[in-house]
Amino acid sequence: MSDTRSSWGEFTLQEDWWSVILGLCIVGIAYACFATGGSLNWAAAVPQSWSSWSELAAQLGQDWPRYGFQFLAMLGLFALAARAMGQNVRGFAIGFVMVYALSFGTLVIGAWDALQPYSVEPALIALVLGTLIANLVPLSRRLSDAFRVEFYIKTGIVLLGATLPVTLIVWAGPIAVVQASIVSVVTFVVIYWTARFLELDRKLGALLAAGGAICGVSAVIAIAGAIRARREDMSIAIASGVLWSIAMILVLPLLARAWYLPAGVGGAWIGTSEFADAAGFVAAHTYGAFARSGAVAGTPDQALWAYTLLKVVGRDIWIGIWAVILSFVAMTRWETDEVRGRVSLTELWRRFPKFILGLFGASLLATLATEHLSYADFDTEVRPAFIGPLTNLRVWVFTFSFLSIGLTTRLRGFAPAGGAAFIAFATGVLVNVVLGFLLSAVVFQSYWAHLTR
Repeated sequence: MSDTRSSWGEFTLQEDWWSVILGLCIVGIAYACFATGGSLNWAAAVPQSWSSWSELAAQLGQDWPRYGFQFLAMLGLFALAARAMGQNVRGFAIGFVMVYALSFGTLVIGAWDALQPYSVEPALIALVLGTLIANLVPLSRRLSDAFRVEFYIKTGIVLLGATLPVTLIVWAGPIAVVQASIVSVVTFVVIYWTARFLELDRKLGALLAAGGAICGVSAVIAIAGAIRARREDMSIAIASGVLWSIAMILVLPLLARAWYLPAGVGGAWIGTSEFADAAGFVAAHTYGAFARSGAVAGTPDQALWAYTLLKVVGRDIWIGIWAVILSFVAMTRWETDEVRGRVSLTELWRRFPKFILGLFGASLLATLATEHLSYADFDTEVRPAFIGPLTNLRVWVFTFSFLSIGLTTRLRGFAPAGGAAFIAFATGVLVNVVLGFLLSAVVFQSYWAHLTR
């Protein structure tokens, strides 16, 4: 009996399990709404693009009930989990008010039209804002109860799973999956071993490699949770990925235009070479504009569709794969003193990041919602009513985590590895660009040049 109570007590204290419970609960509610002809969209408000203060005021004046409900719902769910894990609920609630308010401000700034051409992600804004506050303003220790970096990250990763249904792999087709897989594996290996050559920590090397090989910020978050990486390492990897993704917005479309690549080929090259979904869409849309004006062959849709197949589908599905692989490597090699550490199955299960199971569970629910639909139906029915609200909520939770990283970070932790990390990531940039060009414009050129839905 005591063993049973002990096991139950250990279960209730694990944030891994609570992230799975909360994440799947939200996904389940979204699925139930969608299955009955509704949507969770009303409760998943996020600031929309704005260009003037009057436009912003009108938007917020209309949506404030949605934000009020959303805040109370999130506070209730996270406070419930905090209490179950033994935290002081009052202290958590006070701190969460600050976290939500600052995250709201971050998302408002990120939605400003003036920043859109530069693809400045709210994640980076939240990280910078939190770091400035932590290093310039003395904060009460009670507020730190709500700075639950890992908990927010893990919950967000479970929500991320809902945006990656297995049916997307089928729709992408073998060529897109093969090309994306080649790039994911080769780029990961190159960045990781360059980082090790530069004597960077293995976990930092893995974060840099995941960010370059898969999808920047989201990949760094997922892998950091899987291998229990340091917050400073996460910040370094995120900053490296964001800076290079912004640079690629300018470089890739101009290079593709200079070589007169057909729209589909240019979109595929961008999808193979970019590091962030949002930045890649900007670059692909830019190249589609060249096709619209007749500067290159093809149509704007071909550029966007090729990019989507390779980046949003082909490469992003590797998040779960690399998370599982690296969590196993971290447990058996990086976190043991024994040579080729022998770890029992019980120990493996105890240390296995349970939120990865939540990611696959959410993916399964999304698969059930899309298994009988075409991609066109997915775009017009599933994405706005089911995937869209969960994506918005994931943006909120990831912003909580980035802000919390900043609020618990001291600037002196960045200096030692920052320069070497930037160099290691640059090797991935070179590999992505060269390998992506060869695969898109040479090996699979005929497929991408004549791409149709």
